[in-house]
Amino acid sequence: MTVALRPSPSACPACAAAPAAQALGAAEASGPLALSLPTIHCAACIATVERVLNAQAGVREARVNLTLKRVTVAAGPEVTPDALIRVLADAGFEAHELDAGLLGATATDKVGRDLLMRLAVAGFAAMNVMLLSVAVWAGAEGATRDMFHWISAVITLPTIGFAAQPFFVSAWRALRARRLNMDVPISLAIALALATSLWETWLSGHHAYFDAAIALTFFLLAGRYLDHRTRAIARSAAEELAALEVPRATRLRDGEETQVPLGALSVGDIVLVRPGGRMPVDGEILAGNSELDRSLLTGETLPVFAAPGMAVSAGEVNLTGPLQVRASAIGSDSALHRLADLVAVAESGRARYTSLADRAARLYAPGVHILSALAFIGWFAWSGDLRIALNIAAAVLIITCPCALGLAVPAVTTAASGRLFKHGMLIKHETALERLARVDTVVFDKTGTLTEGQPVLSHPDSHSDAVLRLALALAECSAHPLSQALARAARDRGLQPDRVTRLHEVPGFGTEGQFEGHMVRLGRAAWAGAGDQGRETAAWLTLPDGTTHRFAFRDALRPGAEAAVAALQAAGHRVLLMSGDSPGPVAAMAARLGIEDWTAEARPEDKAARIRALKAQGANVLMVGDGLNDTAALAMADVSISPASALDAARVASDIVLLGRDLAPLPLALTTARAATRRIRENFRIATLYNILAVPLAVAGLATPLIAALAMSTSSITVSLNALRLRSP
Repeated sequence: MTVALRPSPSACPACAAAPAAQALGAAEASGPLALSLPTIHCAACIATVERVLNAQAGVREARVNLTLKRVTVAAGPEVTPDALIRVLADAGFEAHELDAGLLGATATDKVGRDLLMRLAVAGFAAMNVMLLSVAVWAGAEGATRDMFHWISAVITLPTIGFAAQPFFVSAWRALRARRLNMDVPISLAIALALATSLWETWLSGHHAYFDAAIALTFFLLAGRYLDHRTRAIARSAAEELAALEVPRATRLRDGEETQVPLGALSVGDIVLVRPGGRMPVDGEILAGNSELDRSLLTGETLPVFAAPGMAVSAGEVNLTGPLQVRASAIGSDSALHRLADLVAVAESGRARYTSLADRAARLYAPGVHILSALAFIGWFAWSGDLRIALNIAAAVLIITCPCALGLAVPAVTTAASGRLFKHGMLIKHETALERLARVDTVVFDKTGTLTEGQPVLSHPDSHSDAVLRLALALAECSAHPLSQALARAARDRGLQPDRVTRLHEVPGFGTEGQFEGHMVRLGRAAWAGAGDQGRETAAWLTLPDGTTHRFAFRDALRPGAEAAVAALQAAGHRVLLMSGDSPGPVAAMAARLGIEDWTAEARPEDKAARIRALKAQGANVLMVGDGLNDTAALAMADVSISPASALDAARVASDIVLLGRDLAPLPLALTTARAATRRIRENFRIATLYNILAVPLAVAGLATPLIAALAMSTSSITVSLNALRLRSP
C-alpha cells in the first residue's frame, strides 16, 4: 500500500506555511502541562528535553520523570501543549499530551516514603532497646532491671504504635472480612508480647519481650519495604488511557472556530482537527483529505488515507491535512474509553491472583493461633498459674511469628529483580515472577515489539544516485515515516538534494514540485502515475521524463528478536504472533521468525479475546506488546512485558518493562522466574524447619526473650542468604 507524505515546517518555505497542529486558547490553559515521552531512555535524554523546553519563552520549569517517561512543564497561559510537542519533535523526541489533572493524584510515592519512615523509626528504637536488654541479659537485678524494663517500655510502646500500623490496619481489615492473612498472627504476637511485657514489668518479673517485639516490627517492616521496592510505582493503565484523551477541541459553528472543553461537545457537533492533532471524538469525516496514524490504537504500520465519509476514532492522529469531523461518540462513549474499560476489567481479573505468601498464610496463621492456644490451655491446666500460661503463649506466638515467611518473598524478588535489571529488565509487580514462572505460551505483538516500528528502505543500493537526489529533495519536505526513511537512506549515501522549486504538499496524496521544467511527485502510486500497485509498502517517484520509480520499504527487526523466539520455542513454549497490521507484513514476519500461529488485522478486543480463550484452555500466557491496542491484552494475560519505548498506557499495564532495544533477555526472564519460585519455596521450607526446631523450646517454657530474638534473627538472615543465590549470573 502506498501512502501520501506530510510536510515538515523546517524543511522548506512551502512546508513552513502548512497549518499548525491544534492550538489551545490561552483562556483554556491552566495548571502544569504534562507530556508523555515514550522514546526517552537515559540521562542524556532528560538533560536534552529539559534544556529544550526551558529555552522556550513562557516556560518557567520543565522536569522529566524517566521512570514514568513523562515531563511536567510549568508555563504561562500563552504556552500550548502542541507548541511544546513541535519543539520536542524538532529535537528528535516523540511526545503526546496528557491530562495533568488526571495524573496529579498519584505523582508521588507516598506509600514508599511512609514505609521507609516507619522502618527508620523502628530501627532507631530497636537499637536503643537492645542496648538496654544487653544490660538485663548481663545480669542486672532488682530495681536496675526494672528501670531498664520501664525505659524499654517507654521507647517501645509509642514506637510500635506508630511503626507497626501497616500490620495492624491490614490485620483489622482481614478480620472484618472474616479471613486470615499473614498480618493477623504478626499483630497478635506484637500485641501479646507488649501486654505480657508490661505485666511482667509491673510485677518486677525477670523477662520482658520489648526487645523481641520491636525487633520483630523492624524485620517485618524491612521485608514490607523490600517488597514495595520491587514494584514500579505506577498508575492504572485504564487511567493512563483516559489521560491520553484530548482535553479540548475546536468546534465549528456558523463558520466560527471555538476552543471548548471536551465535555462541552455534543453528538452532531462539527469538530476541526488540524494536522498533528489527535481526534478528540469518534465520528465521520465531512470535509478534507488527509492521512491518519492509527499505530497507537490498531498497530497498523503505515498511515491510512482519510477522505469524506470515513469513520474515525478518538486517539487517532491526523497527519497531513485539516479535517472536519461530525461527532458521533464523545468521552466515555468513545473507542478510547471502551479500550480503557477492557483494560480495567482485565486488571481486576489479574488482581485476583493469589501469591505464594498469601497461600502460605492461609495454612500458617490458623496453625500458629491453635498452637499458641493449646500451649496456654496446657500450661494453665498443669500449673494453674495464669501468668506463666500467658507468658508461654506469648513466647510461642513470638518465636513462631512469620518473620522468615515475611522476608521469604521480598528477599527473593529483590535478588531476582536485581539480576534481571542488570540484563535490562525492570520488574514492576510483586507477583510478576511467580506468574512468569508458570508461563507456557508467549504472545508477541509485531509493530514496535518484534520490530522497531520504523520503516527502512529496502535494497538501497538498487537505486541510482540521480534518482535518490531527486527523491531526497521531495522527501525532506515531509515528516512522514516513509519520507524520513527515504531521506535517511539518501543521506547515508552522502548525497545532496537536487534543486526542486514550488514544493507543495497535497494532503492525503504526496509532495510535488518543479524540477528542470517538469512536474515531479513523490507519494501514492496512482497519484504519481504508477497505477494501482496493491497494498505493498511503497512510495512512488514521478521522474522528469514521465516514468515512475518504486521505493519499497520494510520494518526493521528489533535486535534479539530471532534469538528470543528461537530460545522460547526450544524451551518448549508455544509462541504466537498477533498484530493489527495487514496480513502481508504479518505473514512475512511470522515466516522469518518461524512462528506458525499468527493473526493479522487484530483489533484490541480481538487480542484480549484470544488471550482469554487461551487461558480458558488452561494456558498460562505471557503477552509482549507496546501499543495502546495492546493494553487490554497486556492486562488480560497472566503476565505481560512491554518495551521501554512503549506508550505510557501499555507500559503501565505490563508487569515487566524491557529497558533496552534487545529482546534477547526475554528467555532469561522466564528461567530466572522459575529459579526465583524455587527459592521462595525453599525459604518457606527453611521457615517451616525453623519453626519445627523452635516451637518445642517455646512450648517447654525455654524461649526467653534472648532466645526469641536470636531465633528470629537467624531465620531472617538464613532466608536472605538463600535469596542472594539468585544474584549469580
